[in-house]
Amino acid sequence: MTIITDERCTGYHAPGHPERPLRILATLDRLRKQNELALNWLDPGEVSEQDLLRAHTVAHLQRLEEPRDFDMDTAWLPDIATHARRSAAAALTAMRLALQGTPSFSLMRPPGHHATRHRAMGFCYLNNAAIAALAARASGLERVAVFDFDVHHGNGTEDIVLDQPGLLYVSVHQHPCYPGTGTEHRGSNSRNYPVPPSTPAPQYRAVLQRAVSDLERFRPDLLIVSAGFDAYVRDPLAQQLLDVEDFHWLGQQIRSLQRPTVSILEGGYSRDLPELIFAYLKGLAGT
Repeated sequence: MTIITDERCTGYHAPGHPERPLRILATLDRLRKQNELALNWLDPGEVSEQDLLRAHTVAHLQRLEEPRDFDMDTAWLPDIATHARRSAAAALTAMRLALQGTPSFSLMRPPGHHATRHRAMGFCYLNNAAIAALAARASGLERVAVFDFDVHHGNGTEDIVLDQPGLLYVSVHQHPCYPGTGTEHRGSNSRNYPVPPSTPAPQYRAVLQRAVSDLERFRPDLLIVSAGFDAYVRDPLAQQLLDVEDFHWLGQQIRSLQRPTVSILEGGYSRDLPELIFAYLKGLAGT
């Protein structure tokens, strides 16, 4: 398995903000010290304007350069456009590795799944999963699926891929919860599975299994996973009850699909994030 990362992604922060550099630094430390998984490491590479413009408007890319906040949760910070482009590049590099037969995980920030075609929001500036999905389709793949298990609905990804041929979006998320979307299936290709707060883990797993079954029926040529770890019982931004072993189980379920798979870090704000990611990666690896 290959980890795509660049420690420059820890070079920005807003005081008191939950999307903080330690998320990456602590996870890197955990993965570098472990000896259970054979990991390769790669830099993000580059992202082209063409890649970005499949998912976002010119006006949105220009707005990323303007020094004013996007909303109460999403600050403008120096070089944030560069950080966001680097995160998108990592998703693309991970996607290409997956198509070559190498499972890959993009361990970067900022996350992306709330960024819509037109705006940054929810800690997200560019939609990494959608950028990778549209690039994969442009390369000739017939069927590309995005599976989003972040506890917050990926409204931006849905916005960008809705009703686009050859694409499937499947999300399991808490509702009510930010951003308040994802209450029902939409269009021809968006499958949403909202779960109420404090859903017991066995019931939450059953909903995740329904989502995995959707993916299995679709039989994608590529599976892109928006991997958010904030359904964890001790995450400060939601009210779910999953524990470490549930993320290991989820990695196993995704592995069982036997499709080329790339995972992209989205949310997850507890101190235990490194253990959650490690458990998920072990599940993906079959260990």
